[in-house]
Amino acid sequence: MAKTQLNVRVDEHTARAARERATARGMSVNRYIEELVKQDVGRQGHTFVEAAADFMKRYESVFAEEFGADREGRR
Repeated sequence: MAKTQLNVRVDEHTARAARERATARGMSVNRYIEELVKQDVGRQGHTFVEAAADFMKRYESVFAEEFGADREGRR
C-alpha cells in the first residue's frame, strides 16, 4: 500500500511519550502512530454496536409498548 506523509505537531511531553512507547514496542514512531490510529478506527465500529445494544436493552420496554408483538398478534 502506498504511504502518505502526515506531519503533526504535538507538545514535547506527547512526543517523548510516543518515542518511548514506540521504542518499548520495538517499532518506529511512525509505525506506532499508524497502529494507534488503526486500533482507534476499529474500535469505533465495536463501540457503536455496544452502544446500540445498550440503548435497545435500556429502552426495550418502551419499544415493546409502542411497537410490541401484541400489535402483530404474537404476544
